[in-house]
Amino acid sequence: MPLLRALKHLYVQVLLAVALGIALGMFFPETGEALRPLGDGFIKLIKMIIAPVVFCTVAIGIAHMSDLRKFGRVGGKTLVYFEVVSTLALAIGLIVANLVRPGDGFNIDVATIDPSIAAGYVEQTDEVLSIVDHLMNIIPVAFFGAFVEGDLLQVLFIAILTGFACARLGPVGEEAAHVLEKIAKVFFGIIKIIVRAAPIGAFGAMAFTIGRYGAESLIQLGMLILTFYITAILFVVVVLGLIARVAGFSIFKFIAFIREELFIVLGTSSSESVLPQMMDKLQRLGASRPVVGLVIPTGYSFNLDGTNIYMTLATLFLAQATNTPLTLGQELMILGVAMLTSKGASGVTGAGFVTLAATLTIVPDIPIVALAILVGIDRFMSECRALTNCIGNGVATLVIARWEGELDLDTLKRELDQGPNAVAVRL
Repeated sequence: MPLLRALKHLYVQVLLAVALGIALGMFFPETGEALRPLGDGFIKLIKMIIAPVVFCTVAIGIAHMSDLRKFGRVGGKTLVYFEVVSTLALAIGLIVANLVRPGDGFNIDVATIDPSIAAGYVEQTDEVLSIVDHLMNIIPVAFFGAFVEGDLLQVLFIAILTGFACARLGPVGEEAAHVLEKIAKVFFGIIKIIVRAAPIGAFGAMAFTIGRYGAESLIQLGMLILTFYITAILFVVVVLGLIARVAGFSIFKFIAFIREELFIVLGTSSSESVLPQMMDKLQRLGASRPVVGLVIPTGYSFNLDGTNIYMTLATLFLAQATNTPLTLGQELMILGVAMLTSKGASGVTGAGFVTLAATLTIVPDIPIVALAILVGIDRFMSECRALTNCIGNGVATLVIARWEGELDLDTLKRELDQGPNAVAVRL
C-alpha cells in the first residue's frame, strides 16, 4: 500500500503529527495546552545529546588535521561569512518593513497596554551580555561544566583545545582520537533512537501552541506574520539560493535533502532539535568533519538569519503600529544595535523575542510596552525563524567547506540528486 509505505518516512509522520496537533489545539484547547510536556520533553532529549556530539565531532576533526593552520583559516572565513550574511538579513528586514509597512493602521495607544505583559521579557534582557562578557563567557568555569550547562560555544571551545592537544601528542593523540570516534558512534546511535519520538514531540508542541494562543491570534496580526514568512522564504530562495548556486548546488535540492529535519523544526519550533542530524547529513553531503563541527555550532550563535530578519522587521512594525516616526539615522542605529544584540542573546531561552526586547531598550523612541502586541504570535513566528536559521547554517557549512576545498563535489552532487530517501530512513 502506498499510504503505508509513506508512513514509514519520518517526515510524513511528523507532518501528520503537526496536523493532528493543530486540530486538537483548535477543538480541545485545554487538552492541547496540557500536552506541552511532550514537545518540551523531546527538545530536552535532543539537547541532552548535543554537547557530547559536538565535542566528539570537533575534537576528532581537529585531531586528524594534518595542517592546524587550516583551522584558523576556516574559523576566519566562517566569521566573515556569518557577519556579511547576518547583516544582509537585518538590512532586508528593514527594507521590507519600509516597503510593506505592516504596522500601518493599527494606531495602538500604548497607554492601554498592560506593561506587565512585556515586563518579563525586558527583565530577561539582563541576560544579553556585552561583547566582552560574551567572549569571556565562552570559557567554562570547569571542563565538564560546559556539558552540564549545555552551552555550545563553551563545548566548542574545550573541543578545540582537546583536538589541538590530540594533534600534538603523536601516537597517543591518535589513540585518544580513535576512542572519541567510538564514543561518537554510541551518541549517534542514541540520536537514532531519540529522533523516532519526533512525531510525538511535534504533536505535543503544536497542540500546545494552538491551544494556548488560538488561531485567532494568527488572524489578528496576520499582516505581520504573512510579511515575515514571505520575506523569510524570499531570503532563502533568492539570497541563500544565489549563494548556494555560486557554491555549486541547488538550494531546492538541499531543502529536499534535509526535509525531515525541517519538519521536526517546524513541529518543535527549535532548530537545536536537529543539530546532531544536520551535522551527520552535511558530512554525508561531502563536507569534511572539521568544517561541519566548527561551522554548525558557531552558526547557532552567530548566524541566525531568520532571527535577524524578524528583529528589524518587528522593530519597525512596532514603530508603525504605535505611530512612532523614525528617521533614516534612527533606522540605521537600529541596524547597528541589532548587529550586536543578535550575537549577545545567543543561548538565552526564547532568544528571538528577548533579543527584540534588548534592541528596543537601546532604542527608546519605540515604547517597549508595545512588545505585548507580539507575545501571542511569537510562537508562530519562532517556527519560521527556526526554519530559516536551520537552512542558513546548512548552506553556510557547505559554502565554507567549498571555499576551503573541504567539500567533495562528486559526493554532494550524487547525494542531492538521489534525494533524502537514500539516507534519511537510516536515522
